[in-house]
Amino acid sequence: MPPPAAPASDDNVAPYIGFEEFRDGLPQGRFHVVVNPSLAQRFVAQRVNVLPVAIAILGVGIALALAGYVVVGAVMVALGIVFRRVVKTQAPKILLHLTSRDGAAYAEATAHGVMEVQRR
Repeated sequence: MPPPAAPASDDNVAPYIGFEEFRDGLPQGRFHVVVNPSLAQRFVAQRVNVLPVAIAILGVGIALALAGYVVVGAVMVALGIVFRRVVKTQAPKILLHLTSRDGAAYAEATAHGVMEVQRR
């Protein structure tokens, strides 16, 4: 039977990087940021309220189409669908933007494994 794994030493644990240090060092390239794309999609969608905004856009589009403004309504429905897809595909970039400007978003994203910040 193999010996049990040794507990992680303090040398193997990456130190936590505070928000101010992250915000100041990111533009200078001091950090390597690893983003989990699937978690980033859900995090960004929740953080920027994508679903309520998309439903509002779709609702206005459907109402316009039923009121006789079919072309404008169809454009609004298309915008609602495209909005959700753009946020979904651009989630890692949006996450980086959010976390570089909002300390609460940074703390939540790093605590929940959505993104990992490493020193270079």
